[in-house]
Amino acid sequence: MLVRCGLNRLSHVDRATGEPVRRYEHEHPGDLLHVDVKKFGNIPDGGGWRFVGRAQGGKNRAATPGKPRSKHHNPKMGHAFVHTVIDDHSRIAYAEVHNDETAATAVGVLTRAVAWFAARGITVNRVLSDNGSPYVSHLWRDTCAQLGIKHSRTRPRRPQTNGKVERFHRTMADGWGYARCYASEHERRQALPGWLHEYNHHRPHTACGNRPPITRLTNLSGQYT
Repeated sequence: MLVRCGLNRLSHVDRATGEPVRRYEHEHPGDLLHVDVKKFGNIPDGGGWRFVGRAQGGKNRAATPGKPRSKHHNPKMGHAFVHTVIDDHSRIAYAEVHNDETAATAVGVLTRAVAWFAARGITVNRVLSDNGSPYVSHLWRDTCAQLGIKHSRTRPRRPQTNGKVERFHRTMADGWGYARCYASEHERRQALPGWLHEYNHHRPHTACGNRPPITRLTNLSGQYT
């Protein structure tokens, strides 16, 4: 029965929703960008509990300088917010790490991402986001208008509509966020550009015929470096 329905392999099913994977793809780079924010807990100096254990992780948190304290005197490590932009056709990814997910930060990332894609020969026509507060703001609306980009939003409680960026976030968490024991949050953030280059230029992508996303941008100087 599962074979007849095409659900006999986990790769055929969305891991988060359990629904069949329905792939679609826009015809040209820049036709649609997916944007979203992924939140990671900051890493204390000396390493986080995932790698050093909860007891040592707690000691590392307490010893990390410059962190505010809760009413119970526990250190607040805060979060890293990774603002991600994915091209629907090529799967080329752009990302920045920030300390917040405000509208001002989100529009700054979008503006720099559009320039980054333009340098690679991609003209952005449309952007798709969820209904998070940065993307329903007047500042986001006005910035999209200034950039000449049409903005669309997903239906509420339907994250699979923005599934490409959701899937990228899982890959990013495995390949960068929790890939190894970082000695500090600064060390992890410094590693993001290198991992993004590996993802875009060297890592095989199943949606690209097991070739890196950069190969979908034709006639691009230095695309294989």
